[in-house]
Amino acid sequence: MRKSILSSLMLALCLCVLALSGCASSKDTNQLDRQTYAYSAAIRWGDFEGAWTLVDPKYREAHPLSDVELERYKQVQIAGYRDLAEQVLPDGDVVREIEIDVVNRHTLTQRQTRYTERWRFDAESKTWWLVVGLPDLWQD
Repeated sequence: MRKSILSSLMLALCLCVLALSGCASSKDTNQLDRQTYAYSAAIRWGDFEGAWTLVDPKYREAHPLSDVELERYKQVQIAGYRDLAEQVLPDGDVVREIEIDVVNRHTLTQRQTRYTERWRFDAESKTWWLVVGLPDLWQD
């Protein structure tokens, strides 16, 4: 009987540990969902400066966004932003394939472009950062 109680306690302890580890990963996933939603909303509304704040600070420092680049983003309207696929990489980063409908404000022509986002979790700041910069909406 004592052995049965001990086994039950060990099983309960293992289940608690698994449940807690599940909570931690779902918290990271929820935070990633919030970050990607905020980023996609900023892009959809043409708030590229707001989207820029969700880019990894190291990337922003290495690749500063110029006034000319910001003005170029003002020449387009985003008509659609769709998540096509998402994959968790072995290092924990998340890659998302995105399709963006872009309208040139001057010619009113619309085209589609694809963009691959890569998100990294920074344990120190407990934040997910986009590590690839803003989408290149002028690629050929």
